[in-house]
Amino acid sequence: MSADRPGRLGVGVVGMGHVGPVIASALRAAGHSVVGVSAGSAVSRERAEVMLPGVPVLDVERLVERCELVVLAVPDDQLGPLVQGLADLHAWQGGQLVAHTSGAHGIRVLEPARRQGAIPLAIHPAMTFTGTSVDVARLVGTPFAVTAPGPVLPIAQALVVELGGEPVVVAEDRRALYHAALAHGANHLVTLEVQAQRALAAAGVEDPGMFMRPLLEASLDRVSREGEAGLSGPVARGDAGTVAHHIRALLGAEGLDDIADTYSQMTRATVRMLLDSGRVSQRSATEILAALTLGEGPD
Repeated sequence: MSADRPGRLGVGVVGMGHVGPVIASALRAAGHSVVGVSAGSAVSRERAEVMLPGVPVLDVERLVERCELVVLAVPDDQLGPLVQGLADLHAWQGGQLVAHTSGAHGIRVLEPARRQGAIPLAIHPAMTFTGTSVDVARLVGTPFAVTAPGPVLPIAQALVVELGGEPVVVAEDRRALYHAALAHGANHLVTLEVQAQRALAAAGVEDPGMFMRPLLEASLDRVSREGEAGLSGPVARGDAGTVAHHIRALLGAEGLDDIADTYSQMTRATVRMLLDSGRVSQRSATEILAALTLGEGPD
């Protein structure tokens, strides 16, 4: 640590994908010293040069040996083997902080480092990243899932606050469920909207992405504030005939069969949700599901 700035850490970041350089930049802006980074490809090295000019690119073992805080910003499936590999090299140090940014994992994946005396922290920003300087400002106010042993939980929370985020504690045995929720809500939203844009393009709408934007922004605002009560549209109204027209149109258009399948699956899920809350009657639900199954409904 720096003698003139107590609490400032020598930081190393493993992984220069979309997340690593942003976390490194934010930590440096908070006054920590970024000792080095690791980057495995030409694209990653270029990203490091742009985002972190003057910071050396080091091999992972050397980087870990030099740092008081090691941030592992690598894909979920690479995290376990990386931690174990460094443990096999006896690279982890007593009292060293090691934090990863994986959403799917808690601190269990860091056990090989903990056994060698390192302090395990799991911090995951609930944000999509581009790997550019724009993301640093986006971190401000972003919720982070935080998992850590009880005695050092305040350290993980303080680290998130320094990054500009809002720490939210997620239990170790709930990390996979937490991450599944984010992937379902955000990643699958992209799939749905790309399909919607394809259908709009087939309907002759130019620039379907911009056409959809006001509706999407309003829908996201409503669901964020109102939850299920923010739902509108034919299923919420019980309009089985409209649903049947939609299915016919999608099946009748060339190359949109996959969208018809997704539309049917999401309609069934929406019917179940609205039945559970009492917003649609059993009769309306039966008519809508029949329209999906038969590809026709009352006009």
